[in-house]
Amino acid sequence: MEEEKEDQKLLTYPHYWGFTPEEDYYKQQGITSTSSFFTTPQGLKLFTRSWLPNPNTPPRALIFMVHGYGNDISWTFQSTPIFLAQNSFSCFALDLQGHGHSQGLKAYVPNVHLAAHDCLSFFNSIRTQNPNLPSFLYGESMGAAISLLIHLVNSETEPKSQPFQGAVLVAPMCKISDNVRPKWPIPQILTFLSRFFPTLPIVPTPDLLYKSVKVDHKKVIADMNPLRYRGKPRLGTVVELLRVTDLLSRRLCDVSLPFIVLHGSADVVTDPNVSRELYREARSDDKTIKVYEEMMHSLLFGETDENVEIVRNDILEWLVARCK
Repeated sequence: MEEEKEDQKLLTYPHYWGFTPEEDYYKQQGITSTSSFFTTPQGLKLFTRSWLPNPNTPPRALIFMVHGYGNDISWTFQSTPIFLAQNSFSCFALDLQGHGHSQGLKAYVPNVHLAAHDCLSFFNSIRTQNPNLPSFLYGESMGAAISLLIHLVNSETEPKSQPFQGAVLVAPMCKISDNVRPKWPIPQILTFLSRFFPTLPIVPTPDLLYKSVKVDHKKVIADMNPLRYRGKPRLGTVVELLRVTDLLSRRLCDVSLPFIVLHGSADVVTDPNVSRELYREARSDDKTIKVYEEMMHSLLFGETDENVEIVRNDILEWLVARCK
């Protein structure tokens, strides 16, 4: 009976941490946070958030963060920037087109390169206000792929400029795992159909939340996210992700910025072997890889608290070492 009452109580959570109002919670954590909208060069209004250290603590660096497919920056994603802000990093993120509070058809990503340009425009607007602080990219899953695209796009347009001192890549979607990738000839059929029905939500894939989160009660919390996309992936989004991940898998050797890549060995959403390949092929002089035994896709929320702490501290240690 008590367990049933607790389950009913969980269903009413307005925030992933419970009932505490946002401003009170941030204050308890010793940080400040703001939210606003950013208008992209294409005229899209994208929702943004910041998580900043205590005003009495000078920030070490700027962290520009990109969430994954179907996710947003207002639910469990917040746990990582809150942690980093507590450790003197100023964090900034936006909801991608079609995600969270941003404009666009829900979970429809028609062009990942444009999404990367949108992120870069927002990040550059923050960097110009903080010109003396080092900047790092941070991405989870599809967001890590977008972070790599941002680096590659910037390397092509401004080859002599390196605005980012490094990247934190969490379970990067450099290739969609064979466990969830549609089997032949489905990709070919999807590509054909997407020309005519790009927004149609009919792609037969399982709900990735339950393949990403290990701890049962955290599955419940993650599923409570009111902005989480629960429908089938849209044709155009899937075809675009297949295109971009195929492109990235061919361009791993062009990655030159410092990075740490973190992956769970039991990840069935994105392939840890591709992260190993990224580590081998990237021409970065400064590169680090961490593959965590038996951990799944959601490294920074879905694992046990002890495992989350291990991954967090590895990220923190890597960042702090590159801010000196």
